[in-house]
Amino acid sequence: MTASPLIALMGGTFDPVHIGHLRAALEAAQALNATVRLMPSQVPPHRPQPLASAAQRLRMLEIAITGRPELQIDARELQRIGPSFSVDTLIALRAEVGDKRPLALIVGADAFAGLPSWSRWLQLFDLAHIVVLTRPGAATAADWPEALHAQTDVRRCTDAAELQTVASGKVFALAVTPLAISATAVRECFGRGEVPHWLVPSEVLAYIEREGLYRW
Repeated sequence: MTASPLIALMGGTFDPVHIGHLRAALEAAQALNATVRLMPSQVPPHRPQPLASAAQRLRMLEIAITGRPELQIDARELQRIGPSFSVDTLIALRAEVGDKRPLALIVGADAFAGLPSWSRWLQLFDLAHIVVLTRPGAATAADWPEALHAQTDVRRCTDAAELQTVASGKVFALAVTPLAISATAVRECFGRGEVPHWLVPSEVLAYIEREGLYRW
């Protein structure tokens, strides 16, 4: 059994951070008995570039997780020039915590289905566990390419406690509350001149209003 508790990374643009992000992160922290680090990306390689600045997205995260010690922020991707490849982030974090500390990368089911398109995707399993957030309507194993099936079949575990016993290499599916909220829909709501009450934390909403974000 490893002595150090699991660190889990949950990346995204967080443009803006919303209740869906926060609820998933909180449930992951509780289910995995882990600290979850929310990690805003600088240049996401698989999605449109964020509208809010790096500083604004970071500030919204800081506001959103106030009072939740199990949720932290890792801003390293905002400090790196170029695309935010998960494998590079995990290499850097692994160098900091050593070979024995268990690490996990949290991804949504749809993102996991596309994992073979990620940069150096096979190396991810050498660096961390993969925790797949599942919700009704998200991608399932039927949507996976054969290469992903081959990796998952030999790595799948069904007990979150197993993630604490080794540093990397396992795949764990975690069902989370199905909140159909997207940052795109939140931004569109602002763009129509509406206020997305109860989709975004009220303190974050106040910050967005003060900064005049997502108005067009």
